[in-house]
Amino acid sequence: MSPRIRRALGALTLVSVVLVSACSSTSKSAAPPSTNSVTSSTTPVAAGATTVVATKRTTVWVCRPGMANDPCTGDMKTTVLHGDGSASTTLPVGQAPTPTPPIDCFYVYPTVSEQKTPNADLTVDAQVHGVTVQQAARFSSVCRVFAPVYPQLTLSAITGASGVQAAAAEKAYAGVASAWDDYLAHDNHGRGVVLIGHSQGAGMLTQLIHDKIDSNPALRRRLVSALLLGGNVVVPTGKDVGGVFVNVPACRAAGQLHCVIAYSTFDETPPAGALFGRATGRFTNVFGGRKVANPQILCTNPAALGGGEAALHSYFATAPLPGVLGTLAKAQFGNKAPTATTPWVELDGLYRAQCVSQGGATVLMVKPVGTAQPLKPEPDATWGLHLVDVNLALGD
Repeated sequence: MSPRIRRALGALTLVSVVLVSACSSTSKSAAPPSTNSVTSSTTPVAAGATTVVATKRTTVWVCRPGMANDPCTGDMKTTVLHGDGSASTTLPVGQAPTPTPPIDCFYVYPTVSEQKTPNADLTVDAQVHGVTVQQAARFSSVCRVFAPVYPQLTLSAITGASGVQAAAAEKAYAGVASAWDDYLAHDNHGRGVVLIGHSQGAGMLTQLIHDKIDSNPALRRRLVSALLLGGNVVVPTGKDVGGVFVNVPACRAAGQLHCVIAYSTFDETPPAGALFGRATGRFTNVFGGRKVANPQILCTNPAALGGGEAALHSYFATAPLPGVLGTLAKAQFGNKAPTATTPWVELDGLYRAQCVSQGGATVLMVKPVGTAQPLKPEPDATWGLHLVDVNLALGD
């Protein structure tokens, strides 16, 4: 087995637990196409200080600038639920899609596929569409959102008796890497880019940074930040860099660039066997190649990058997520998920969070404020609040 496949398998071992959980409970830009699948001839394209060879375009996109009915540029009207129990309906300043945003966002969605094959096909099914809206659409207020469809490992790939196969793992990662190369060659044009991924998506992007960005100064300069949420990013204890990434550090100040935000949310001290936040056991050094002395899982609080506790600004689309993921997400709120007549609801300071190290784990600890609905781990305590990692801090 090649080192690349081993690294991908290591990353996707982390990803696989996500699948099991779902089952168990102003730069010049090229004119984008009007469809979500693109084909073009092979052309060498200079992108800033890095030359990218643009091969035939076969990427299918969930969101891409210029697409008809792009779900990432839909209605952002929001009902704000305040801590005092009052509500107001508004489109907050800065939340409308920006006509000419100065940067891009490249988003990779988490495990959602209920297809029965080891790898999902490139259909934009209801699960893919729904979770992309929930997690990525609001970023259109500050960036052009690119969200590729990729042949992710499906629920069936993980729950089958044979387990995760090397070929399926390699295919999933190769799909993300290909979409990234496509984006760089045809759409980036030297623009800054934010990488956004959750769960399996975070694992894919961690691998991508490890392989293609961390050791490439030109691409590191273009990396505005990376939001690697609901995954285990390893660093040496007490350090912000030097683990899975040699050069890309944690974000610790609002104006900092070329850095990583990473966390997993819990509402209580992670129990023995917690799947996120621990630097021991099967998820340590998942990408291989480097041994880290005294490893720790990175936690950055997006509401207080410099440290300490802060109120979260949580956003949820009011349309329910389809499938198993939607059922579990509702259960996270004790089946009392916030609702409104607008497409979005904001929970304004109803939850507070702080990075803590407890019980051998480092996580973003989330607590309700006042009469806010307590959250519950799903499908069990080892998962914490994994299913709402992104949305709990989406406004931050």
